[in-house]
Amino acid sequence: MGIWIAAAIVLILAVLPLGVCIRYNDAGFLLKVIAGPLKITVFPRKRKQKKQKKKPDQVKKGQQIESSASEEEPPRPPEAQPEQKEKGGSLTRFLPLIKLGLRFLGDFRRKLRLDNLYLRLILAGDDPCDLAVNYGRIWAAVGNLMPRLERLFVIKKRDIQVECDFAASETCVVAHLDITITLGRLLVLALVYGVRVLIEFLSMKRKGGGEK
Repeated sequence: MGIWIAAAIVLILAVLPLGVCIRYNDAGFLLKVIAGPLKITVFPRKRKQKKQKKKPDQVKKGQQIESSASEEEPPRPPEAQPEQKEKGGSLTRFLPLIKLGLRFLGDFRRKLRLDNLYLRLILAGDDPCDLAVNYGRIWAAVGNLMPRLERLFVIKKRDIQVECDFAASETCVVAHLDITITLGRLLVLALVYGVRVLIEFLSMKRKGGGEK
């Protein structure tokens, strides 16, 4: 029974989504971290309450303490030592790590999923001809962009709208973006590329590229 419970817990953790939730509208940016069903706000942070102002008696006491401390002889700063420039390693030995990092970014990108892609663009202008031209250009740009996004991410839900507002003073945008990756995929990537990085370091050490 315990084995089945442990297996169920591992399975739940493996499919647990991790990611970020980005929102933008007239109120500004909103950034949340996604951890399963939880969404924790990272930006903007809640403002801290202002500290109470000190009473006049406390201010006088603080000034007296500062004045007595300033009368004491300040400590002498330590003598500045000449900086030694860090020596560079061989670029030939570093290139495999760069290639490995690029492959990791490519695999990581393909494991990401766009759970929600919402974009609403409100074009401003009082000239119908200009708005019609801009409207066509925007949809042409969207048509070119979407195939590229689909090659980069798995898009689960999308909603893209372009509107015209003759009374608006400036063009506005509303954007919702939820990007996630499951914990299982993330751990598999970390394990695979962690082993590959370890192999590269061992190879560098055998060739005399490691730190002495």
